[in-house]
Amino acid sequence: MRVDIVIIGAMEPEVEGLISEMSDKTVEIISGIAVNLGKIGEKQVAVAKCGIGKVFAALCAEALIIKYSPSLIVNTGVGGALAKDLKTGDIVIAESLCQHDMDTSAIGDPVGLVSGINKIYFDADKRASQILLEAAKSLGLTAREGRVASGDKFIASAEDKLRITKEFSADVCEMEGCAIAQVAFVNNIPFAVVRAISDSADGGATMDYPTFLPIAAANSQKMTMALIEKWQ
Repeated sequence: MRVDIVIIGAMEPEVEGLISEMSDKTVEIISGIAVNLGKIGEKQVAVAKCGIGKVFAALCAEALIIKYSPSLIVNTGVGGALAKDLKTGDIVIAESLCQHDMDTSAIGDPVGLVSGINKIYFDADKRASQILLEAAKSLGLTAREGRVASGDKFIASAEDKLRITKEFSADVCEMEGCAIAQVAFVNNIPFAVVRAISDSADGGATMDYPTFLPIAAANSQKMTMALIEKWQ
């Protein structure tokens, strides 16, 4: 079976709204992941909750690419603000992504370099990003393009926030996006990553996150719905 678009979120709040919009829905279990298959509007889609972290995200993306041959992969969800001008609920559409915890600098590589493919930054699909920017405007959401830094750590300290901002000029931190970007890149599949700000990625992050997660996730899902509708 082939689908038009694969949508991946790490947690239930990031995908439940999309799943509720699906018609003709069935569920398949692939590599332990429940994949919801059906239609959103006229598009055949697969929506999956991959789990938290880069390994779960990469596993899910690769399995769904092989199984469903999508024309686009979308990673939707929430993230912590690194850029000073971002507020809770704002949207960042990934222009590029990196892995802030990838570090072979001890053997002479630049920090963040992914060995084997020799890339630090992975560029998202420009057409998908433009659709998302237009969708944000029509929905009345504050959105812009930016750089997303992924890593297997919930960033909740000023020190980590400063390090990631300084090394990668990143706007948002989270735990899955660049893993999905890397898998999409090596499979030559266009991808988009949408992040709604849920916290400030500093000492207050652990308090902000549970409060604002549902609001931020809902904003990210609205954007993803618009991209599904407009993608050709």
